[in-house]
Amino acid sequence: MSTTNMAGSNNYWEDLRKQARQLENELDLKLVSFSKLCTSYSSSPDQRMRDSRSDSLGSSHDNSLVAMTTELDQLLANLTAVNDKMAECTSTHGVSSHNAGLMHTLQRHRDILQDYTHEFHKIKSNFYSLREREDLLGSVHRDIESYKSSSGVNNRRTELFLKEHEHLRNSDSHIDNAISIAMATKENITFQRGMLKSIQTRVTTLANRFPTINSLIQKINLRKRRDSIILGVVIGVCTILLLLYTFQ
Repeated sequence: MSTTNMAGSNNYWEDLRKQARQLENELDLKLVSFSKLCTSYSSSPDQRMRDSRSDSLGSSHDNSLVAMTTELDQLLANLTAVNDKMAECTSTHGVSSHNAGLMHTLQRHRDILQDYTHEFHKIKSNFYSLREREDLLGSVHRDIESYKSSSGVNNRRTELFLKEHEHLRNSDSHIDNAISIAMATKENITFQRGMLKSIQTRVTTLANRFPTINSLIQKINLRKRRDSIILGVVIGVCTILLLLYTFQ
C-alpha cells in the first residue's frame, strides 16, 4: 500500500512538473511577443502621431496590449498555483523522504517564476513610463500645431519661439561645458598652489635647520647689492665725465 502511494505521489509530481514546464515555455514566448509589441509602440514617433489621429488604429494597439497583459497575468497565476501544489507535494508523507533533488527542482521552478514575474513587471513598467512620456509630448505637439494653425502671424511667432528655445538650450549646454572646464582649472590651480606652499615651507624649514646656509645666502645677497651700487656709481661718474668732456 505504501509502494502504491509512493507511485501515485511520483506520478502526481511528474504531472505537476510537466504543467510547470509547459507554462514556463508559454510564458517565455509570450514575454518575447509582449516585449516586441511594446517596442513597436516606440519604434516610430511619426507613426504614433498618425495613429493618435486614428481612433481605430490606436484602440486596436491598446486592445492587443491589454489582452496580452491579461494573458500573462493569468499564466503567472497558473504557474504560481502549480508551484504551490509542488511545494505541498514535497511536504506530504513519503515524498519528504526522497533525496534533495525534489527540493532542488522545486527551487529551480520558483526561481524561473520569479525571473519571469520580474521581467514582466519591468517590461510593463518601462512601457507605461514610455507611453506617459509620449502622450505628454504628443499633447504638447498637438497644442503647438493647434496654435500654429490659428493664424499666420502666430505661426511665425511660434517658429521663432521654438528656434529661440533651441538656441537657449544649446547655450545652456555650452555654459555647462564652460563651467565644468573652469571648475577643473580652478581645482588644478588650487592643487599647484598647495604644492608651491609645501615647497616654500620645506625651503624655510631647511634654512632654519641650517643657519650657516641662511647666513651665506644673506652675505651673497649683500655682496650682489654692493656690486650693483658700485657699478651704478661707476656708470654715473663715467656719464658725468663724458658730458663734461662733450660740452667743453
